Amino acid sequence: MKSLDQTALMAQLEEGARALSLQLSTEQLQKLIDYLALMIKWNAVYNLTAVRDPSQMVVQHLLDSLAACTAFEGAEYVLDVGAGGGLPGIVLAIWAKEAQPALRLTMIDTVHKKTAFLTQVKAELGLSNVQVQTGRVEQWKAPQLFDVITSRAFAELNDFVTWSHHLLKDGGRFIALKGVAPNEEVARLPAGWQVKEVRALHVPSLHAERHLVFIERETS
Repeated sequence: MKSLDQTALMAQLEEGARALSLQLSTEQLQKLIDYLALMIKWNAVYNLTAVRDPSQMVVQHLLDSLAACTAFEGAEYVLDVGAGGGLPGIVLAIWAKEAQPALRLTMIDTVHKKTAFLTQVKAELGLSNVQVQTGRVEQWKAPQLFDVITSRAFAELNDFVTWSHHLLKDGGRFIALKGVAPNEEVARLPAGWQVKEVRALHVPSLHAERHLVFIERETS
């Protein structure tokens, strides 16, 4: 693996986190950089991401996911659907380990090589708050229901809700990480579901739109 300039990446990450008003410890920053290094190493074989430049990975992967973390405050059980290379799940887990120790995060993906990578990341970074599941979310019978179900670049909102709503607690919500505000997708949501909020995110050094979409069951 090409050696990383960890000092420069750490400084970039710390500055970005500060711009997001996140207080990350040295241990959290190091775990995030270690995660990036693992992604770069495995990417050569597993094609986890099209982004190859480490500095851009800090922006487009780490800071992009960190920008959403505070939306998960108060959640106890979180499911990341179509977890892929671990975004936002691994980043959320590293943040929550200190910021929200009660949070437990499950990541599910259909692709075994991706869940093998996530399992390796969990082991190497000591993420005891993470569980990894291989399979189709629409067929999965979880041991517990989830307060929040999230996804990033997974599917259209209609499919996301349809495939995974059986795993959502009463009173729970979906949080979808999207680029531009997905107005057409919102219009196609299945009956019984409503968007409570579309929140614009500002990711440091990222010149592209990012939004969080909060979806809940309609109340009569």
